Amino acid sequence: QVQFVESGGGLVQPGGSLRLSCAASGDRFKAYALGWYRQVPGKQRELLAAIGTVHNMWYADSVKGRFTVSRDVAKNTMSLQMNSLKSEDTAVYYCNGNPPVDDYWGQGTQVTVSS
Repeated sequence: QVQFVESGGGLVQPGGSLRLSCAASGDRFKAYALGWYRQVPGKQRELLAAIGTVHNMWYADSVKGRFTVSRDVAKNTMSLQMNSLKSEDTAVYYCNGNPPVDDYWGQGTQVTVSS
C-alpha cells in the first residue's frame, strides 16, 4: 500500500518561503511522475507542479517562477520550494502521483500565508 506523507507547512508572512517535503512508501511511484497539489475550502484540488522520473518539470501559471519542485527517486521523496509566498497560496498541500490515485491521498500539510 502506497502512502504519501507531506510535511513542512506552517505560518509564513507574505513574501516569505517554505519548503515542503513528501515521502512515499512503496516503490510503485518510483517509475511515475509525481505532483504537488493544493486545496482550499470550497474549491477543487489543483495541480501546482509535477516532475517526472527524468526530472522534467511542469508548473501551473499561478506558481511559475516562485515554486520549484525536485525529487530524489532513490529515496522516494519529493520537495517543493516555495518562495515569494502570497496570501492566495494559503491552502492544504498534498503530494500524489500525476495523475493522482484517489486511494493514495495523504493528510496534507497546511500552509498559511498571513501577516
